[in-house]
Amino acid sequence: MKKNLLILIIAAVIILAGIFFFPQNSKAGSFENIDAIPGEINIHKSLTCGCCSTYATYVSGKVSPKVNSMNVDDPNEIKERYGVPKEMESCHTTIIGNYFIEGHMPLEAVEKLLKEKPDIKGIALPGMPSGSPGMPGQKSGEFIIYAVNNDGTSSEFMKI
Repeated sequence: MKKNLLILIIAAVIILAGIFFFPQNSKAGSFENIDAIPGEINIHKSLTCGCCSTYATYVSGKVSPKVNSMNVDDPNEIKERYGVPKEMESCHTTIIGNYFIEGHMPLEAVEKLLKEKPDIKGIALPGMPSGSPGMPGQKSGEFIIYAVNNDGTSSEFMKI
């Protein structure tokens, strides 16, 4: 009996020590460039889009800056304002500083963008690929992330 009580006390102490000395944070620590942005992250989405809300939850659960999920009547207005080419469009547009991030973008690509700070308009993951952040289903193959240059042309930015 005393042996069982001792084991329980030791287990409780170990668990409490883990909680106090190694606190769990719901924010990922590997997005230091995103976490360091001076402003907020603004996701412009249609009022009726469920996957966009899921994407906003994905982003806000992994980074420190405030994430604003903004319902807009006309999502195309923000795409036109920031110069998102039609062939690069998806269902929502995220604005971080002067960059646009189009679609269900993995945060690893946003982290690379903010680390390298290329002279471009933004990055895009066209369409709504299955298995991308906020989208249901299995990922099949690599996601090709495109850089949208200031002249409106695009080129491969990275593959994930």
